[in-house]
Amino acid sequence: MTYGIVLTYTLTPRWLALPREERNRMRAAHIEPAFARYADRITARFYDGEAFNSRFSDFAMLETEDLGAYYFLIEALRDTPLISDGYLVLGEVILGVADGFQSYERHLTPATAG
Repeated sequence: MTYGIVLTYTLTPRWLALPREERNRMRAAHIEPAFARYADRITARFYDGEAFNSRFSDFAMLETEDLGAYYFLIEALRDTPLISDGYLVLGEVILGVADGFQSYERHLTPATAG
């Protein structure tokens, strides 16, 4: 099964107070390596959201067939200074299964179908 995950997060005022060069350095030093470590099992796209809502500032759309890799990615992110030093706060996680009903229907036996 392929899982789609929307991971919301907020970059805090503390993060925004840093010079852009420092933010880029921290992203390159901590976030990019964490995602690179799992790039063979997780695809990620990142979106800015603060102009469209007030619940979170950004979100990532992840896709994986390996929920264990996703869990380890989150643990790796939690070990970074971005989270431990309060620059980034994780928010809501929304998990879904790509075409789950179709997968279920393919696995029905003739005796249990309809």
